[in-house]
Amino acid sequence: MEKTLKNKLIPFSLALAVILADQITKALIVKAIPPYTIGWTFANDLIRIVHVANKGVAFSLGAGLSQSFRGLLFSFAPLVVIGLVVWIYFRNQEFNSLQRWCVCGIVGGGIGNIIDRIFRPQGVVDFIDVKFFGIFGLDRWPTFNVADAAIVVCGILLIASFVITVKGGASQGENND
Repeated sequence: MEKTLKNKLIPFSLALAVILADQITKALIVKAIPPYTIGWTFANDLIRIVHVANKGVAFSLGAGLSQSFRGLLFSFAPLVVIGLVVWIYFRNQEFNSLQRWCVCGIVGGGIGNIIDRIFRPQGVVDFIDVKFFGIFGLDRWPTFNVADAAIVVCGILLIASFVITVKGGASQGENND
Protein backbone atom coordinates (compact mmCIF):
# COMPACT_ATOMS: atom_id res chain seq x y z
CA MET A 1 0.00 0.00 0.00
CA GLU A 2 1.24 3.43 -0.87
CA LYS A 3 2.69 5.17 2.21
CA THR A 4 0.60 8.32 1.72
CA LEU A 5 -2.64 6.32 1.48
CA LYS A 6 -1.66 4.26 4.51
CA ASN A 7 -0.98 7.47 6.49
CA LYS A 8 -4.44 8.68 5.54
CA LEU A 9 -6.22 5.42 6.39
CA ILE A 10 -4.66 4.69 9.80
CA PRO A 11 -6.33 7.72 11.52
CA PHE A 12 -9.71 6.23 10.61
CA SER A 13 -9.04 3.79 13.46
CA LEU A 14 -9.81 6.77 15.72
CA ALA A 15 -13.13 7.30 13.93
CA LEU A 16 -13.98 3.64 14.47
CA ALA A 17 -12.93 3.80 18.15
CA VAL A 18 -15.09 6.91 18.71
CA ILE A 19 -18.10 5.27 17.03
CA LEU A 20 -17.71 2.10 19.10
CA ALA A 21 -17.13 3.92 22.41
CA ASP A 22 -20.05 6.22 21.69
CA GLN A 23 -22.51 3.48 20.79
CA ILE A 24 -21.42 1.16 23.63
CA THR A 25 -21.74 3.90 26.26
CA LYS A 26 -25.13 4.96 24.91
CA ALA A 27 -26.37 1.34 24.97
CA LEU A 28 -25.20 1.00 28.58
CA ILE A 29 -26.96 4.23 29.56
CA VAL A 30 -30.21 3.19 27.86
CA LYS A 31 -30.08 -0.17 29.64
CA ALA A 32 -29.06 1.12 33.10
CA ILE A 33 -30.80 4.47 33.57
CA PRO A 34 -34.48 5.24 32.96
CA PRO A 35 -35.03 8.17 30.56
CA TYR A 36 -34.79 11.66 32.04
CA THR A 37 -33.35 10.51 35.36
CA ILE A 38 -29.99 10.79 37.09
CA GLY A 39 -28.09 7.52 37.36
CA TRP A 40 -24.98 8.55 39.29
CA THR A 41 -23.32 11.67 40.64
CA PHE A 42 -19.62 12.22 41.21
CA ALA A 43 -17.43 14.79 42.96
CA ASN A 44 -20.18 16.43 44.97
CA ASP A 45 -22.53 16.81 41.97
CA LEU A 46 -19.79 18.17 39.67
CA ILE A 47 -20.48 15.38 37.16
CA ARG A 48 -23.72 13.48 36.76
CA ILE A 49 -24.47 10.52 34.54
CA VAL A 50 -28.01 10.98 33.30
CA HIS A 51 -30.20 9.65 30.50
CA VAL A 52 -31.71 12.25 28.19
CA ALA A 53 -32.65 12.23 24.52
CA ASN A 54 -31.93 15.17 22.25
CA LYS A 55 -34.11 15.41 19.15
CA GLY A 56 -32.27 18.50 17.96
CA VAL A 57 -28.61 19.17 17.36
CA ALA A 58 -26.16 20.99 19.62
CA PHE A 59 -27.91 22.54 22.63
CA SER A 60 -31.22 20.98 21.39
CA LEU A 61 -31.43 23.42 18.47
CA GLY A 62 -34.22 22.39 16.11
CA ALA A 63 -35.90 20.01 18.59
CA GLY A 64 -39.26 21.69 17.86
CA LEU A 65 -39.18 20.98 14.12
CA SER A 66 -41.44 18.26 12.69
CA GLN A 67 -40.02 14.75 12.98
CA SER A 68 -39.84 14.19 9.21
CA PHE A 69 -38.10 17.52 8.53
CA ARG A 70 -35.78 17.05 11.51
CA GLY A 71 -34.92 13.53 10.34
CA LEU A 72 -34.05 14.76 6.88
CA LEU A 73 -32.18 17.84 8.05
CA PHE A 74 -30.26 16.30 10.95
CA SER A 75 -29.49 12.91 9.35
CA PHE A 76 -29.09 13.53 5.63
CA ALA A 77 -27.32 16.91 5.80
CA PRO A 78 -24.64 15.68 8.25
CA LEU A 79 -24.05 12.62 6.04
CA VAL A 80 -23.46 14.95 3.08
CA VAL A 81 -21.12 17.12 5.19
CA ILE A 82 -19.19 14.07 6.46
CA GLY A 83 -18.93 12.76 2.90
CA LEU A 84 -17.59 16.13 1.76
CA VAL A 85 -15.10 16.24 4.65
CA VAL A 86 -13.82 12.73 3.85
CA TRP A 87 -13.53 13.62 0.14
CA ILE A 88 -11.51 16.76 0.99
CA TYR A 89 -9.47 14.73 3.50
CA PHE A 90 -8.32 12.27 0.82
CA ARG A 91 -7.70 14.94 -1.83
CA ASN A 92 -5.72 17.23 0.50
CA GLN A 93 -1.98 16.66 0.62
CA GLU A 94 -1.30 19.44 3.13
CA PHE A 95 -2.84 18.02 6.33
CA ASN A 96 -0.23 17.06 8.88
CA SER A 97 -0.57 13.95 11.05
CA LEU A 98 -2.36 15.72 13.93
CA GLN A 99 -4.84 17.30 11.52
CA ARG A 100 -5.60 13.92 9.92
CA TRP A 101 -6.29 12.37 13.34
CA CYS A 102 -8.47 15.34 14.34
CA VAL A 103 -10.54 15.14 11.16
CA CYS A 104 -11.09 11.42 11.74
CA GLY A 105 -12.13 12.03 15.36
CA ILE A 106 -14.68 14.58 14.16
CA VAL A 107 -15.94 12.15 11.49
CA GLY A 108 -16.30 9.39 14.09
CA GLY A 109 -18.26 11.67 16.41
CA GLY A 110 -20.50 12.80 13.58
CA ILE A 111 -21.25 9.23 12.54
CA GLY A 112 -21.91 8.24 16.16
CA ASN A 113 -24.64 10.86 16.47
CA ILE A 114 -26.05 10.15 13.00
CA ILE A 115 -26.51 6.50 14.02
CA ASP A 116 -28.71 7.68 16.89
CA ARG A 117 -30.68 10.05 14.66
CA ILE A 118 -31.43 7.23 12.24
CA PHE A 119 -31.99 4.31 14.65
CA ARG A 120 -33.26 5.97 17.86
CA PRO A 121 -36.64 7.66 17.31
CA GLN A 122 -36.41 9.27 20.77
CA GLY A 123 -33.30 11.19 19.63
CA VAL A 124 -29.58 11.23 20.31
CA VAL A 125 -28.73 9.78 23.73
CA ASP A 126 -26.83 12.28 25.89
CA PHE A 127 -25.60 11.36 29.35
CA ILE A 128 -22.66 13.44 30.60
CA ASP A 129 -23.90 16.37 32.71
CA VAL A 130 -21.31 18.78 34.15
CA LYS A 131 -21.78 21.60 36.65
CA PHE A 132 -20.87 24.94 35.05
CA PHE A 133 -21.00 27.23 38.10
CA GLY A 134 -23.09 29.96 36.49
CA ILE A 135 -20.59 30.67 33.71
CA PHE A 136 -22.48 32.14 30.71
CA GLY A 137 -25.56 32.02 32.96
CA LEU A 138 -25.55 28.21 32.97
CA ASP A 139 -25.77 26.22 36.19
CA ARG A 140 -24.94 23.09 34.19
CA TRP A 141 -23.39 22.66 30.75
CA PRO A 142 -25.79 21.11 28.21
CA THR A 143 -25.70 17.32 28.51
CA PHE A 144 -23.47 15.58 25.95
CA ASN A 145 -22.06 12.19 24.94
CA VAL A 146 -18.81 10.59 23.74
CA ALA A 147 -19.44 11.60 20.11
CA ASP A 148 -20.01 15.23 21.12
CA ALA A 149 -16.85 15.22 23.23
CA ALA A 150 -14.80 13.81 20.33
CA ILE A 151 -16.16 16.44 17.95
CA VAL A 152 -15.39 19.31 20.34
CA VAL A 153 -11.94 18.13 21.45
CA CYS A 154 -10.82 17.21 17.93
CA GLY A 155 -12.33 20.43 16.54
CA ILE A 156 -10.42 22.56 19.05
CA LEU A 157 -7.18 20.67 18.35
CA LEU A 158 -7.73 20.99 14.59
CA ILE A 159 -8.31 24.74 14.78
CA ALA A 160 -5.29 25.15 17.07
CA SER A 161 -3.12 23.16 14.67
CA PHE A 162 -4.24 25.34 11.75
CA VAL A 163 -3.46 28.50 13.73
CA ILE A 164 -0.04 27.17 14.74
CA THR A 165 0.67 26.08 11.15
CA VAL A 166 -0.35 29.48 9.74
CA LYS A 167 1.67 31.36 12.39
CA GLY A 168 4.66 29.08 11.79
CA GLY A 169 4.42 29.68 8.05
CA ALA A 170 4.06 33.42 8.53
CA SER A 171 7.11 33.64 10.80
CA GLN A 172 9.14 31.50 8.36
CA GLY A 173 8.09 33.85 5.57
CA GLU A 174 9.21 36.82 7.67
CA ASN A 175 12.59 35.16 8.23
CA ASN A 176 13.07 34.56 4.49
CA ASP A 177 12.69 38.23 3.56
